[in-house]
Amino acid sequence: MLISYSRNFLFVHIAKTGGTSVRAALRKYRWGGWYSVPLGLASVASQMTRPRHKLGLKFPRHAKAIAALEMLPTEVFEGFFKFTVVRNPWDLQVSSYHHIQREKPEVLAGILTFEDFLRRKFDPERPYDFMLDISAERQHEYLVNLRGELIVDFIGRYERLQADFNRICEHIGVTAPALPHLRRADDREDYRRYYTDELAELVARHYQRDLDLLGYRFDPPETASAGA
Repeated sequence: MLISYSRNFLFVHIAKTGGTSVRAALRKYRWGGWYSVPLGLASVASQMTRPRHKLGLKFPRHAKAIAALEMLPTEVFEGFFKFTVVRNPWDLQVSSYHHIQREKPEVLAGILTFEDFLRRKFDPERPYDFMLDISAERQHEYLVNLRGELIVDFIGRYERLQADFNRICEHIGVTAPALPHLRRADDREDYRRYYTDELAELVARHYQRDLDLLGYRFDPPETASAGA
């Protein structure tokens, strides 16, 4: 999560949706306004503790919107322009698979294919594993209150990231830079090539609420962002 009091925005960072690039472009707006000194002290204290956020002095990178709703004063939360970026769930699974292969290959011990990965990931009987469990989270859970109601103001799409980022910057009153391609993967094919009909349905069942709320379908890339 990235909060700016100087520009009154709150960015909910969902993993593997281009959020690292968005954070890099907007990070400088964290500073400024009445909160700069306490925020700076909190950041220093947080960096000095292991594990990070041990002291609870700031929101974690991938905190859900409801955390800010519960912890910030109501007038502060409501005064923010709250936005996020989401991604086609089928594409996100392929991205997650390759990310874990690169960063934590030990998690995939005994997993030889993408199909094996999905079946392990969605197996309700498997032991807890942080990397698999966080990548199995539904995107809508980052965006709703306890009643399942949306509490963000704008949902950008990974599939049209720069265009939606331009709209975000226009709203918060800053010049939109070209987004850096941080953590961009070039080691995979079109996500549809990874799926059989059965695997596509497995993902659809797990992420049904995301599909209903965000409007994604198992479509070609040019139409996969329908429902915006």
